[in-house]
Amino acid sequence: MVMHGLGADGNDFVPIAQQLDLSSIGPVRFVFPNAPVIPVTINGGYRMPAWYDIVGADLSKREDEAGLRQSQATLDALIAAEKARGIPARKIVVAGFSQGCAMALMTGLRHAERLAGVVGLSGYLPLAATTEAERHSANHDTPIFLAHGTRDGVVPIARAVASRDALIGLGHPVEWHDYPMEHTVSMEEVVDLNRFLLRVLS
Repeated sequence: MVMHGLGADGNDFVPIAQQLDLSSIGPVRFVFPNAPVIPVTINGGYRMPAWYDIVGADLSKREDEAGLRQSQATLDALIAAEKARGIPARKIVVAGFSQGCAMALMTGLRHAERLAGVVGLSGYLPLAATTEAERHSANHDTPIFLAHGTRDGVVPIARAVASRDALIGLGHPVEWHDYPMEHTVSMEEVVDLNRFLLRVLS
């Protein structure tokens, strides 16, 4: 399940998925949910696809907790739907870019069944202060792939590093990568992600 970033939609990461080669592990189903269209404060209240509101440039202050939790419930329902299709939780990876990364981390760490992995690209850990109390023991040792651009002007790499360090401090196994890029995805990153997915889904 791959969550897009602010202002994008579920089609955004289809080309990235098409660059992955997971054929050695058999059929893989991708789910690309669309965020709701809501007013986004930092963009003057303009309505756009967003998993939660962003109040200001400092992403760690005045987080939209209600919006985050509402989207988490939506994503949990999507995971439940995949399990109802016969896909065990241990074969499900939650992934996302930017806002989608925040949702993947929030949802994956709190999910009540062990997932295959959590992937966070160019994002950060939301509601970091509540993570330790709210995370579920089922996903304490779930592999986490974090990647970020060193020149990211949207989500500064310092925020990503702080998120990485917080997760490692809580005992989560984090595979970290950084690349000389801005707020985007690189081919090198796709190769590293491909390797991670083959490992956790095999």
